[in-house]
Amino acid sequence: MRKTVLFGSFNAVHVRKTLLFAFMALLAFYWFYVLFGDFKNAVVFAAIEAVFIGTAKSLLKPLIFFIAGAAVAAFYIFLSGNLAAFNVIFAFITILNVITDSAKTKAYSKEPAWIKIAALIVVFLFLTVFVFLPLYTIFTQAFSKGVTAYFASIHESDAFSAIKLTLIVALVAVPVNTFFGVLLAWAVAKFDFKGKSIITTLIEVPFAISPVIAGLIFILLFGASGWFGAYLTEHDIKIVFALPGLVLATAFVTFPFVARELIPLMQEMGKDDEEAALTLGAGGLQTFFKVTLPNIKWGLLYGVVLTNARAMGEFGAVAVVSGLIRGVTMTMPLHIEVLYNEYLFAASFAVASLLTFLALVTLIVKTIIEHFIALQRKRSFYGLEQGNL
Repeated sequence: MRKTVLFGSFNAVHVRKTLLFAFMALLAFYWFYVLFGDFKNAVVFAAIEAVFIGTAKSLLKPLIFFIAGAAVAAFYIFLSGNLAAFNVIFAFITILNVITDSAKTKAYSKEPAWIKIAALIVVFLFLTVFVFLPLYTIFTQAFSKGVTAYFASIHESDAFSAIKLTLIVALVAVPVNTFFGVLLAWAVAKFDFKGKSIITTLIEVPFAISPVIAGLIFILLFGASGWFGAYLTEHDIKIVFALPGLVLATAFVTFPFVARELIPLMQEMGKDDEEAALTLGAGGLQTFFKVTLPNIKWGLLYGVVLTNARAMGEFGAVAVVSGLIRGVTMTMPLHIEVLYNEYLFAASFAVASLLTFLALVTLIVKTIIEHFIALQRKRSFYGLEQGNL
């Protein structure tokens, strides 16, 4: 094969690619500067486009990505006037293009190439419009008045109280639901008794009932005119419009997560390990901590993560039982709504960005746990196959 070498391994193909990257970068810079007159963003856009073209392994998919991204970016800029969104969206396109190029496809797949491209474009548009742009908007609005104003909004007394109250509610509700969720899963998965199907159905009740209705239930139970209202008032015990009401409402709506995650996992594990431990003389608690808990630890952590995420972001049930007392019973979601209704947009988005950051951390932890759960199931399946052999 004939090969033209210019400088060592730097051949004519590399020269053509370098010239193409440079030309496209200059073209991107020119048109961005002509259309928007923003030199700084034009330079960043030119650099992103050079990387986008340089990482592309084909022509059709990057071209469609480019057109779809330009349409979304233009629409967003038309609504918000934020030119930096162009660069952020195309950075996202570049990452998505690299990921989809590196994804392995099965050799026996017979679908035409256009189906894969069309599916990727639909997924890209959906993620951009419903996930990426909202996240981008939250953080850009949070820092719209500068870093100093951002931290001032978070350190403001009512905001700090809302953050602290959210953490307290989560720190109480999550362990309580974890404890009772494990007990319930243990009872349903390991024992047979009458009414088992009824209990399994009742676990889903918090998902079937609107959170607002759940809050009203506690108002009817513990409010001044509720069933226990007279007794609580007589003994000066506050449930609703106080911390206990927030904990009860949050615990109610987050109750199913741990149990729903552990019941199928424990049923899949069976009873053989526990029965073997009991046969060898282990007690009930010893069997649980030495045998059952190590086998369900990743599923338990997964349920705890989901419970914590819902507890920190709960709005409906908490809004009903809180009474919206500033600095006393307002959690972060409630504080964000109040700030937004008062047209304090930068402050509301600052608190929202903190809640979003906690959600992103939760998502990362959830992904890591899912990876370990998949490894655990793979090892269990491999061990089962080895035993059958």
